[in-house]
Amino acid sequence: MPRRTPRTTLDRLRTSRRLPGFLKTASICVLVAGLLSPLTQTAAAATGTAAANDYCGGRCSDILPPGENGNATLAQILLNQAFGTQPAHAEDQLGPYADLATGYKGLTDATVNTFFNDASFGVPADQVASTEKPAGRSDVTIVRDKKAGVPHITGTTRYGTEFGAGYAAAEDRLWLMDVFRHVGRGRLTSFAGGAPANQGLEQQFYRNAPYTEADLQAQIDNAVAKNGARGQQALADVKAYLDGINAYIDASDSGRYFPGEYVLTGHKDSITNAGTIEHFKVTDLVALASVIGSLFGSGGGGEVDNAVSLLAAQARYGVEEGTRVWESFRERNDPEAVLTVHDGESFPYGAKPADAQGQALPDTGSVTREPLVYDRTGSAGTAAAKSTTATAAKTALGSARRGMSNALVVSGKHTAGGHPIAVFGPQTGYFAPQLLMLQEIQGPGLSARGASFAGLSMYVELGRGQDYSWSATTSGQDIIDSYAVELCQDDYHYLYHGTCTPMEKVEQKNAWKPTTADGTAEGSYTMRVWRTRYGPVEYRATVGGKKVAYTTLRSSYLHEADSIIGFQMLNDPDYVKGPQDFQSAAQHINYTFNWFYADSQHTAYYNSGDNPVRASGVDSEFPVWAQPAYEWRNWDPATNTADYTPASAHPHSVDQDYYVSWNNKQAEDYTTASWGDGSVHRGNLLDDRVKKLVAAGGVTRAELVRAMADAGLADLRAEDVLPRLLKVITSSPVTDSTAAAAVGKLQAWVTAGAKRTETSAGSRKYADADAVRILDAWWPLLVRAEFEPGLGSDLYTAFTSNLPVDEAPSAGHGPTGSHAGSSFQYGWWSYVDKDLRAVLGEPVRGGLARTYCGGGSLTACRDTLISTLKDAAGRTAAQVYPGDDQCAAGDQWCADSIVQRTLGGIKHGRISWQNRPTFQQVVEYTSHR
Repeated sequence: MPRRTPRTTLDRLRTSRRLPGFLKTASICVLVAGLLSPLTQTAAAATGTAAANDYCGGRCSDILPPGENGNATLAQILLNQAFGTQPAHAEDQLGPYADLATGYKGLTDATVNTFFNDASFGVPADQVASTEKPAGRSDVTIVRDKKAGVPHITGTTRYGTEFGAGYAAAEDRLWLMDVFRHVGRGRLTSFAGGAPANQGLEQQFYRNAPYTEADLQAQIDNAVAKNGARGQQALADVKAYLDGINAYIDASDSGRYFPGEYVLTGHKDSITNAGTIEHFKVTDLVALASVIGSLFGSGGGGEVDNAVSLLAAQARYGVEEGTRVWESFRERNDPEAVLTVHDGESFPYGAKPADAQGQALPDTGSVTREPLVYDRTGSAGTAAAKSTTATAAKTALGSARRGMSNALVVSGKHTAGGHPIAVFGPQTGYFAPQLLMLQEIQGPGLSARGASFAGLSMYVELGRGQDYSWSATTSGQDIIDSYAVELCQDDYHYLYHGTCTPMEKVEQKNAWKPTTADGTAEGSYTMRVWRTRYGPVEYRATVGGKKVAYTTLRSSYLHEADSIIGFQMLNDPDYVKGPQDFQSAAQHINYTFNWFYADSQHTAYYNSGDNPVRASGVDSEFPVWAQPAYEWRNWDPATNTADYTPASAHPHSVDQDYYVSWNNKQAEDYTTASWGDGSVHRGNLLDDRVKKLVAAGGVTRAELVRAMADAGLADLRAEDVLPRLLKVITSSPVTDSTAAAAVGKLQAWVTAGAKRTETSAGSRKYADADAVRILDAWWPLLVRAEFEPGLGSDLYTAFTSNLPVDEAPSAGHGPTGSHAGSSFQYGWWSYVDKDLRAVLGEPVRGGLARTYCGGGSLTACRDTLISTLKDAAGRTAAQVYPGDDQCAAGDQWCADSIVQRTLGGIKHGRISWQNRPTFQQVVEYTSHR
């Protein structure tokens, strides 16, 4: 069944600049060849699929932009590049998704599916677009619906069901799956081209997961061996799934409807069909899992950065006072932080020990980052390539993981229908094709619909079962530690339990040449990682004059496949029958996530991850000596296994009045690795709105969607910090005309709701545009002016390495960069809030150790704010929004806009900014089995 076609390399394939020229010389031959390729799709059947096992009563909905179809033939890619035409179902979910930003205020339960898909099981007969028996098999059928082209896979055997899942995945995401199996092995540039974005991506992941082929195979072997019958079933499912993928590869190759990116990147010849699309194997899926786990489910890291900032604080204030200042900025357990489990139950983890043991803080100025890239040639040696390497290293080694994702779940006690309601989903960025894909899978022991990461869709990973739904947000608790290994003999030997032991060298050599898809000049380099029993080497330093290497060890290292059992359980209707079963399944997921559940009667929450049990006295915030006394309890370096905290110690709950999560603090006394869990967090945007709904009672699906959408347009700084900034400024009459005018605009914006939203649908102009511009310019200026004089430049700079000052929509941030939607996760808003309240003499729980704005003087603080406000007000839109490869300088709306970043050959238009999940469910079950 020749379907659409995936897009091409990572982040910024240069198709937009090169393809028009290519069309001049080759378009006629290619278009004819592509458009006349033999089609094997079966005609649409007249009958739909049954849905007797669906207990949602038509009240389950979902959405995943831009569209289900992530494959495109060469002809379709060329037509898209030349004329903007879209393959079927390539972007039909993008419009409804985007329209919610201006349409949510009038939303009713009856109009929810104007902006979402009906996520009921099955396909009504009049909505069947196509039916096929993949590879002619009699034990599985793939039905696609007319509206979105989602595959509904129904099998009579377990093998056939999983074969169909693999076949459908390849139909919808083959190129993307191929890209990411190469990312997971650090081989992207050799496969897809040497664009700087491709270099950065493979470097980011190879640094944290430098696996050999033997490592990848061992991980699946171990996951199977330790899980009995479920492990054996998982392996059988994976093999059937791979058979389905490979059957589609063979069919699309012989039928010449494979993704056109294989031609554009030089892997296939459009005329002779020469070239090979490599079959997938089990280790490819482990490589894929390592990428996804590293992106979204590996909390921790940053211990060396923490040590550097602690030393800077102690140098500024002395050891005792400096430590107190550091701890106040760290906010390990801030009493004002918004919580997911807010019933008062405590789950201690990651607390500061009374008497820290084994700390290995570096000598001041001795820390250097371990190089990853060697032997650069050609374009790999450019300044841009070297800058990309530095950015990738910072992203890989810091604790500020891109958490993303949110959840709003309300107990049936507070809803109009008496049943729980949930609006939740992962915020995985925006790509074309999307990293996730939709599917329904029905077969022996499997009954689910929802989203899965492409290439890992043997099970639904986030979605619904027969009478329950589940979703996740990134949690970020610390499962990564840094060890100082003392060097001996030379820089590549270290002491392990008193024996001088050689480090293991792992290398990946990559080379690339220009292609039609990526014109980056020829180049090459070698990525080299030195591995120890305590993990890969990430930094070098001296400690008390001794030469050391700092390594990074995470509990999921060498265990990227372990979570497969938890997902298998979530898809099994015979396993999950209630909230406790759901929590049990989530306990089998070793990545760091917050998991949420709703059925017709109950809600539930569980925080997953293999949290290592640390030695007594070890402070996980800082590096410790690589010695037996400070290792994880019962740690086995051969398998990287240890004792983990029991399920009862993980934050969990059943039937709380409501749950919210936007990567905020999970529960009292539970410390996350990233900084910024303080008095102002984007989680407050959800908590404030849901709390009001629950207090009023009678919550409906539409009301909960409106709460999510409203929070998704809010500027956190404007809603929760700007009123206090204005309170300081207006504590005396504002006589300066420039400042007074700016204050008036900002106050009007706050009164209007502090949203970043268009004047009307499609206007591409913001309401309160001047106020938005002023705050965007003012925030970094005011933070520096407020804190740097007191902290000193060294400590201020060190703290900004721990926690970025700002994360506005238009700022380039994180691995996805600008135009990524997700915003306001990391920033200094809590520090500003607490500091200003201290200046104003208002109560502050868990305040900063010192008062910084104006040295604690209200008058001096006010002068500082007015001075920086005047500076900001005078900056033009072109200065605040300087333009990039997507937008002209000064285009405020465009600077914020969301771009579906091309991972293939099909491009899509920009949409207005929203801060919401990429895949999202709206559910309210009316009955239960």
